[in-house]
This record gives sequence, structure tokens and C-alpha cells, in this order.
Amino acid sequence: MSTQVARISRPPGFDMSYRPAEELFGPPLGYRLPSLIYLGIALTVGAMVLIAERSAPGTWLRDTFVVADTYRVISSRTLATLLLVSAVAAVMRGGMRGVRIRGDGVECREITGLIWPQIRRIRWAQIDTVRLDSKSSIGLDLWDGSRAELPPVRDRAGLSAALERVAAAHAIPVEGGSGLFDYPEEGEYEAPERRRVSQADPHD
Repeated sequence: MSTQVARISRPPGFDMSYRPAEELFGPPLGYRLPSLIYLGIALTVGAMVLIAERSAPGTWLRDTFVVADTYRVISSRTLATLLLVSAVAAVMRGGMRGVRIRGDGVECREITGLIWPQIRRIRWAQIDTVRLDSKSSIGLDLWDGSRAELPPVRDRAGLSAALERVAAAHAIPVEGGSGLFDYPEEGEYEAPERRRVSQADPHD
């Protein structure tokens, strides 16, 4: 009577001792473009205010940004400062999303709130299959039957290669991978003594 397991395991201490170097994969440029445009506008407004404060009386910039402040609730300098601070915060917030490869698992970061990203950590032991066969996203099938979709990243090829490399070390099946990394077939890590006995007496 033979017993089948969900996947082939490597010798104890081999795959579990492997800890990949930490890597960070940021979001695509399209996800950060709005905040970068906002930062550019804020810098432009700030530069115009500084130029207006040093312009000669009677010029359009000085009349618009300095003289007209007498009738405003918020001065041009204060408004430019608020715009710049909020733009920098938007850029920093946009860069928080992405995927981080850690020694003990995968860390997914998604922007769901107003300030701090939602972080989900998945340990390597929880992953049943790494799915790279979809062009839209990278998926992880977990042991409990659920599936986790990783956030989009700019370097998808690099993230796929990193996951495939770790999956090979932990003997995790990969769907749609490049095939450059693969976990061993059954019997590859068979004990040398058993292998010699099997080769010497195949009818045993």
C-alpha cells in the first residue's frame, strides 16, 4: 500500500533552512503617476510664489501672489507649503504598496485606507502552489484552500524569478514558471545506501 503526499519533500533541514535575501518590488509607474504629477504641480506653485516675492512691484506674479494676499484667508506662501507637504505625503504613500520577499515568507502591501497600507504576511510553509500562468496577476494557492493575489509590481519578471527560486528551494510546485528553477523529482535525494542496494539487486 503506497501513500501519496501533496508534494515531494526534500530532506529535513534542506528547504526549511533556506532563507532568501530580502527584496522589495514596488508598484508600477502608472500607480504612482498621479502622486508624481501632484508633486510637480506643488513644486511649480511653490516656485512661482518664491519668484513672485522677489519680483518687482507691478509685475503680474507679484500682484497675483503677494499683493492679492491682503484679501485672502490663506496666504499664497501658506497654500504652497500645504500643497508641497500633502504632495510629498502622497508620493510616500504611493510607494508603500508592493511586494516584499522576506526570509520567512511574502509580504503584500495594499493601499486601502487614507494613511497606512494594509499588510498581509504569508509564510512559505502556508503556500501550496505558486501560480505564474496568469498575465494579469501572480497568485498563491494556500494550504487552507484559499488563494492570495499579489499586488501589481513594476518588475513582474523579477518577482516571478524570485518566487520561482524560493519555490524550488522549498519544493513548492510552480504553475507557468520559466523552468529555470525546479524542485527534485521523487527519489533524487534518496539515501546513497538505498540507491546502491537498488542498483546492485534490482529484483530485491
